[in-house]
Amino acid sequence: MHTRSSSSECVNLTEWARRQGIHPQTAYSWFHAGMLRVTAVRVNQQTLLVSPEAVLSIPEETLGLFARVSSRDQRGDLDRQVAPLTEWAGKTGHRVVRVEAEVGSGMNGSRTKLRRLLADPTVTTVVVEHRDRLASMNAELVEAALSAHGRRLVVIAEGEVDDDLVLEQTQVRTSFCARLYGRRSARNRAEKALRWAAHDVGPMALVQQAKAVGVLQPKSKMKP
Repeated sequence: MHTRSSSSECVNLTEWARRQGIHPQTAYSWFHAGMLRVTAVRVNQQTLLVSPEAVLSIPEETLGLFARVSSRDQRGDLDRQVAPLTEWAGKTGHRVVRVEAEVGSGMNGSRTKLRRLLADPTVTTVVVEHRDRLASMNAELVEAALSAHGRRLVVIAEGEVDDDLVLEQTQVRTSFCARLYGRRSARNRAEKALRWAAHDVGPMALVQQAKAVGVLQPKSKMKP
């Protein structure tokens, strides 16, 4: 709700938000999304004024459901992921405002649908089945960023998807090997490295992986 009032009786939205115990960026996000349930007056492009007596009314919790698989041949698993997310959301009684299902590596930052979900200010809670569905690495950083804006991440099941993790490791190693040896033999070398990693533990595993992909060549026998 945006109405005009006397600016002499108002305080800056940043100051008001801090008095209410919320992050100023959260208040601005609510304002731009039409979710700030107090009277606000825009003075200029950067300044918003609010009555100091205004009492914060917390917007309702709204859910954004996110599912992901790493490759197109796993696309059928997207519906399986969305089903428990929808069931969980129904039990909470909160409104679902966005559902995104994406095919892409969890180690890739160019994720159009996830970025669209995270950029939607009407989503206050992001819900995934497993944490690695959001991202295979650094999901904690995304969670911290959400928290700073008064939003949160909910993971409804613990653990990771092993088959998907192996596939993503193969993709990363394939990319690395392709830079060294070319695309033709890259995948074979990457798969060999993963097989070595599955059987060896400790420092020797690194040596065996390097030999498998051809980075480290075995020592030749010295002639007597």
